[in-house]
Amino acid sequence: MSKIRILYLTSEIDPFLELSKIATLTKKLPQEMQERGMEIRILMPRFGTINERKNRLHEVVRLSGINITVGDEEKPLIIKVASIPSAKLQVYFLDNEDYFQRKTVFTDKQGAFYDDNDERAIFFCKGALETVKKLGWAPDIVHCTDWMTALVPLYLKTTYKNDPIFKNTKSVFTVYNNVFEHKFTEDMIPKAKMLDISDENLANLRSRDFAGFIKIGCEYADVVVKANENLSTDISNIVNEIAEKKIDAQIEDENIAETFFQLYTDLAE
Repeated sequence: MSKIRILYLTSEIDPFLELSKIATLTKKLPQEMQERGMEIRILMPRFGTINERKNRLHEVVRLSGINITVGDEEKPLIIKVASIPSAKLQVYFLDNEDYFQRKTVFTDKQGAFYDDNDERAIFFCKGALETVKKLGWAPDIVHCTDWMTALVPLYLKTTYKNDPIFKNTKSVFTVYNNVFEHKFTEDMIPKAKMLDISDENLANLRSRDFAGFIKIGCEYADVVVKANENLSTDISNIVNEIAEKKIDAQIEDENIAETFFQLYTDLAE
């Protein structure tokens, strides 16, 4: 039997960037799954707070040459890679000068949420799938972590559904309590579009806010995971109302790796 292949998409991972408990979990799960015989790839944005020299990031030249469309613009995608020191795991970093060269992550130095965080998320979601295509590595499962990855399940069920790399891929979407109050501009919806995506496909994103991202992820993912005990009532209700299949897997649960191992195994069958 061939190894189950899992692609992790996250906005943070220990030790490169820690904004919340997500960073610990996104290191623990890939490490545990690899030890259990699964094949792992991890992708995240190369936020400007990540020190390239200290973390020994270097560009993967063979993956260069990809341009990602965001609205009317094409943005060049640069891929870098580094190893997690305490694990035999590599992390691929998706970089772009316009989106990820800042010295803060989601807010400016005054604490204001970046107006183009929607574009940054769209770029990352589209870029992640194009990177995997260029790798020629067909994942059985794409595990999407938090709001910034929420469009990937939609893209897998539409634009990429007949792509040889993704035709058998299932998606898991984990919901956390990283709520933001910002509302994006109306041009966010056309920017999120790709081939074979209609306005109806994007209906749950029309609120152009945190809840919209969670709704679209819940609508298209094969399994939705509620990962916080303190998940807000509004977000918990969204998951309960929209997700066809959902589970609870608390970050603090010492058996969380076993929960996901069973989930991945069942999905890959």
